[in-house]
Amino acid sequence: MKNFFDNQRIVSVIWNRKFHFIIIGFIAAVLAVLFSSPTFITPKFKSTARIYPTNLWTLSNESETEQMLEIVNSRDIKIKMFDVFGLDTVYGVNKEDPKYMTYMMDLYNTNVGASKTKFETVEIEVLDKDPVRASNMCDSIIEFYNLKVKELHAIKAWEMVEISQKGLDKKNNELDSILILINERREQYGILDYKSQAEQVTRGYMEALANGRGNSNDTRTIKKLYDNLQKTGAESFWLESRLNFLVRVIDSLTVQHEIMLTEAEKEITYCHVVEYPIPADKKSYPVRWLILLASVFSAVFIALLVFLVLDFRKEE
Repeated sequence: MKNFFDNQRIVSVIWNRKFHFIIIGFIAAVLAVLFSSPTFITPKFKSTARIYPTNLWTLSNESETEQMLEIVNSRDIKIKMFDVFGLDTVYGVNKEDPKYMTYMMDLYNTNVGASKTKFETVEIEVLDKDPVRASNMCDSIIEFYNLKVKELHAIKAWEMVEISQKGLDKKNNELDSILILINERREQYGILDYKSQAEQVTRGYMEALANGRGNSNDTRTIKKLYDNLQKTGAESFWLESRLNFLVRVIDSLTVQHEIMLTEAEKEITYCHVVEYPIPADKKSYPVRWLILLASVFSAVFIALLVFLVLDFRKEE
């Protein structure tokens, strides 16, 4: 076996069979050119786009670019692409086939890809026999990505809107109940503002008693209000304090609710398009020179092995 792969033997075989190798290489080249032509292999055009993430929420330990990549490669976006561009017809897959989705996903992943670059952008690549469709598919992936992120953010934002609205409704109902109780005490006991009235009524009543006017009509009126303050003052003071507290809380909840509502209704994009896709004017697949080179090399190498075997057997 060592003698079989002897360098001198190999050089000798190549030299003696040089015309054979030339003919074999020529035939391989002709066949490679023929079978890599549009007759046998449909040429495909590549369209690319590069996008940079923005306005995303950070989730777990993944970067914004990784989050963007997850969404771009999501099944939801792929299925939208199937429907919008009629890719079942383009790829020749029957929708009634039980393995329709498997076939479509395999073909889509073969022709469409997204990857993270070293500059933290996401590069989208689409191969298609129609250069315009390839470019439009790139554009649509970006659009569907924006819609998907908006949908995800809106779901959470509307949840917060609902929560803040429930909190606001609860506090408004409590405020209405407090106001009813306060108005009842105002009508029944004449207590408008406990803190200021308590101070003024007590001073007026003490002065009336000190001046010997305890039986006057004014003093009796003051005395009645003074008794009402003693009877329901503590409760009135609590109701007024609670009212002021609820007003502050409702103001704060209203601001939060408006912020959440703005967040849910906002119309923004979630990427910067660094490189827009354009229809290619030159095919990217197949690479005919590479097929030609590989075919000629493979044919000549196999021929060399065959000639070595034949030459080795002759010597045995």
